[in-house]
Amino acid sequence: MRRDCARAIARHGRFAPLVALYANDVPAVSAIMLRDARLAEADWLAMLPATSAMARSVLAGRTDLPHGVYRALASLGSASVALPQPLVAVTGETPVPAPVTDVAAQAEAEAGAENTPSQISELVRRIDKYQSTRGQPAAARAPREAFQFETGPDGVIHWVDGVTRGAVIGLSIAEAAFGGEPGTDGIAAGAFRQRAEIINARMILEGAPAEAGEWRFSALPWFDPATGQFRGYRANARRPLRNETPYGGPAAQDSGDSIRQLIHELRSPLNAISGFAQIISGQMFGPVSHGYRAMAEKIVADAASVQAIIDDLETAARSGSTPMVQPSGEVADIGAVVTQVESDLAGLLADQRVDLSISRVGGPFLGLASDVNARRMVGRLLTALIDVSEPGAILVGQLVTESQHDDMLQLRIVRPATIRFATAADLLDPGFSPEGEAPGAAVLSLGFSLRLVDSLARSAGGRLDIGHNALTLHLPSATSKAEVELEAQQGE
Repeated sequence: MRRDCARAIARHGRFAPLVALYANDVPAVSAIMLRDARLAEADWLAMLPATSAMARSVLAGRTDLPHGVYRALASLGSASVALPQPLVAVTGETPVPAPVTDVAAQAEAEAGAENTPSQISELVRRIDKYQSTRGQPAAARAPREAFQFETGPDGVIHWVDGVTRGAVIGLSIAEAAFGGEPGTDGIAAGAFRQRAEIINARMILEGAPAEAGEWRFSALPWFDPATGQFRGYRANARRPLRNETPYGGPAAQDSGDSIRQLIHELRSPLNAISGFAQIISGQMFGPVSHGYRAMAEKIVADAASVQAIIDDLETAARSGSTPMVQPSGEVADIGAVVTQVESDLAGLLADQRVDLSISRVGGPFLGLASDVNARRMVGRLLTALIDVSEPGAILVGQLVTESQHDDMLQLRIVRPATIRFATAADLLDPGFSPEGEAPGAAVLSLGFSLRLVDSLARSAGGRLDIGHNALTLHLPSATSKAEVELEAQQGE
């Protein structure tokens, strides 16, 4: 709005106080006014000492000001101008400043004249560097040992090189982080307030194992050479030395330990709440009104749902920190499990207005997995896909054993329309949702659920495949194994 006002009155600017008001506004506004304002020489001379370096650089590029104004600008020195003097075009013997139509355009032209790399070329270089490392699997990348970063004048990190941007960008060195949260310590915050050098301050990062954990960084403040204005810090970070880690502990702690500790602290109050609700619902201490019993029963049901979520989180934390176990000798009837899960999800299907149709091909459907894990895998997979299905949709699937000698059972579920064209990377991303938020507003995201199902399947010797048209849960078949052994014995 201010920029539009400045553009409307710039060519009619004859009132010195009004021009001075706009001259001290942000550069995008002041440049519009100062390019076209018409003032007397005395007014310009009176206004110059109170203008910013950026405003004086705009005036220095004009060709229609009185000569006294140019002499005044020259007397203030080149350091008082935010940008270098404009290019000059020689006509005859008298150098005439080339007209400047925009401060940014002037800076661009000068950058080109000095053969310095532009921001575009720097961006292309970074894109090439990113693409060259994009194909490397995360597990194959070596642990990070050092990186560089820069902050703005507010202390927020806005540039980083050497680690994943998401782990560092947005952290602030101006405030201390407490309780193991990502951020820096009080040493950095104190030095930032004094604009002083930072030496071996502590920083905690979260993210992939390659960059998560504790770091040490040193930083120097930097100032605009033209105006002397504080512009932020430039820093180098490194992993702490052995003698810098308290009590000789590891530099980076296992994030799974903190998750398991949190789960343990959640279970105690949850069990207490559920226990008291069951006492009220069962009227163990005396008669209770119908309204209170209904409320207690709702609390018990909600506590059971939260308990299931906590179990899923604990399973995910355990699978991420321990190697996959070998398949056990337990056998589960996957056909019966699917039937039971369909019955359990009847309420959710009705709420979401989604129909579920899973046909059987072949049989019997005996899998090498525990009954509990089979229910969790099938239940979590179907629940996640129902949550992202549109109202009125039909979720179609098949439970398949293609031959007697096939060593895998397959539960295939056709992709819902909302994720029909999503890539496998998107579907496994915990932050991905088809419409910004899943229609079912599930507590656990689609990406988390699919990762959990895949982890449980792999612990049983199977896997979860994400195909173009369907998601397929593979589980080892107990039927084919028994038949093959029987045929081998008969052959002997």
